[in-house]
Amino acid sequence: MIDRDQVAHVAGLAKLQFTDDQLTAFTKQMEDIIAMADQLDEVDVGDTTPMYQVTNLSNVFREDKPEHWQTRAQLLQNVPEKEAGLIKVPSILDNGEGEA
Repeated sequence: MIDRDQVAHVAGLAKLQFTDDQLTAFTKQMEDIIAMADQLDEVDVGDTTPMYQVTNLSNVFREDKPEHWQTRAQLLQNVPEKEAGLIKVPSILDNGEGEA
């Protein structure tokens, strides 16, 4: 099964911090979840046909086709800063001009 050290290790990888009481509770919960999964492994499904979809519908969405409903000029009307037909945004890279 799973022990406290394993739960603490995974919590550390996820940058989570737990109290001792929380760690004990989560360890018990993980043991219960793994026990339930082990029960499912015991079920004989050898003669069962795999089921990939539970309904007979193949696609209930509209056809995926592009629709051009605005021009570039219309889209750029609400942009605070633009240059050469593109949206101008602040630089997030240092470009080597910062401290060494």
